[in-house]
Amino acid sequence: MKHSLRKQLTVIFSVLIAAMFLANYLVNSFFLESFYYTKKQEVLIEAYRILNENMDSMGNLGEEQSDALDEICNENGLSYLVTDMSYNEVLGSKSNFYASIMKGRLNGYGIGVDTDNVKVLDSNDSYTIQVKYDSEIGLNYLEMWGILDEGFYFIMRINIEGIRDSVRISNEFIKYICIIGVILTAILVWVVTKRVTRPLNELTELSKRMADLDFNAKYTSGGTDEIGQLGEYFNEMSQKLEQAYAQLMTANNELQRDIAKKEKIDDMRKEFLSNVSHELKTPIALIQGYAEGLQECINDDPESREFYCEVIMDEASKMNTLVQKLLTLNQLEFGNDEVVMERFDLALLIRNKIQAVSILAQQKNAEITYSGEDSLFAWGDEFKVEEVVNNYVSNALNHVSGTGKIEVAAQVCEGETGKDQKVRVTVFNTGEQIPVEDIGQIWDKFYKVDKARTREYGGSGVGLSIVKAIMESFHQAYGVENREDGVAFWFELRCGDVSRRADAAQSVTGSAAERKAKRLEPEEADSDVCDGEWRPQ
Repeated sequence: MKHSLRKQLTVIFSVLIAAMFLANYLVNSFFLESFYYTKKQEVLIEAYRILNENMDSMGNLGEEQSDALDEICNENGLSYLVTDMSYNEVLGSKSNFYASIMKGRLNGYGIGVDTDNVKVLDSNDSYTIQVKYDSEIGLNYLEMWGILDEGFYFIMRINIEGIRDSVRISNEFIKYICIIGVILTAILVWVVTKRVTRPLNELTELSKRMADLDFNAKYTSGGTDEIGQLGEYFNEMSQKLEQAYAQLMTANNELQRDIAKKEKIDDMRKEFLSNVSHELKTPIALIQGYAEGLQECINDDPESREFYCEVIMDEASKMNTLVQKLLTLNQLEFGNDEVVMERFDLALLIRNKIQAVSILAQQKNAEITYSGEDSLFAWGDEFKVEEVVNNYVSNALNHVSGTGKIEVAAQVCEGETGKDQKVRVTVFNTGEQIPVEDIGQIWDKFYKVDKARTREYGGSGVGLSIVKAIMESFHQAYGVENREDGVAFWFELRCGDVSRRADAAQSVTGSAAERKAKRLEPEEADSDVCDGEWRPQ
């Protein structure tokens, strides 16, 4: 074949090998000398470090340090000389035949002479490293001279033309180049082979997906070689199988969807009937009992008859409230209730609610306060948001104890900016905490922690379920948390423009009030208290 994989791999690896040899040759040609000088400078600096860190004020060097310095001298052909301030020899390398020459050069460098044929490589306040051609000997030396911390002058040098040393350093350099070359070759081969093996891996994955009856899998890498042709055949086979299997998949999906829907409806119906039956059993029994008492004239005095009638009316009112809440919750859960998003003054809504329940708070010896901005705009369905606030505040009133404080706060969430900035409303009341094991269930319909206390104020266990359904219809967060001295419920809305004019705000809230009046029955519009779901132990 024209584009055979064998030809492609042969050309690719041939070019790679040729490129590696060429790169090795170029690196040796252009960088070996610099590497050579760098290694020798490292030797000089190491010898300087031993002298500078270990020589005392008397010019003495420890035996261990002296041996280490001699080892460096023997391995690298290094000669050194240390003198006092008067250039008298204090310390020097063994078998140094050029000590007098080195002393003279050190003296010359100190007074700023004998700087011919010098190439400075590195210099600081303590030492200078340079290449010096010694005309007396006819050799190039790498020299290092300067002053030690104890005030001694020093000079050391290495013959940079030693053949044996040059071969050793060159071999070390080539060793590093080979290692780098092998690594680069491995990387390049990995990259290149990935290009070859990627289509094969794709075909393998394609085969597995087709074995699992996923006929939507297609080969997409293309190509005109053997793998490319194989991929085209896979696509053709997948297309034909997909056409034959498509109708069966469609029918199966529809059947599964219908079964799931039916099961969900059956479960909801059973749960609904069970919960409603349980909630209505007690008030119906009370109504029946007191009605039979009236019928049989158990108590003939007017006060008793009035009491019986009040009980019957109270229980009937509770059943009516429960039915209304269940209808509202049913509409929210099935998405039948329209969500009208608008921009409204959330702070004004909260203050109005607090004012409406102030008398009830006084009756419970509770103090209810608001903290936040006087005007704080948010986006949401104002009628439904009012329902959420109403449930939270009523819940707090029903369960406040201890110091009797209820705090309602509204503030913009910190750390958020832009169009996704949120406003968080928190309703906190002092009292007993919610048991940890019940926190995750308080949002469920008819769930009650303390059923006896719930019965005292007529709670049905639906209020927080309505809150949950409303907030989920907004796609916004809500929750509850235990605090040290009570419980705090919260929810979030998307923040509106707080700079809106007061007259515009009045227009928005007015329109919402009109819409609320149209949607609520009179008894609902006048109701200030909804029940809550959680009951402390």
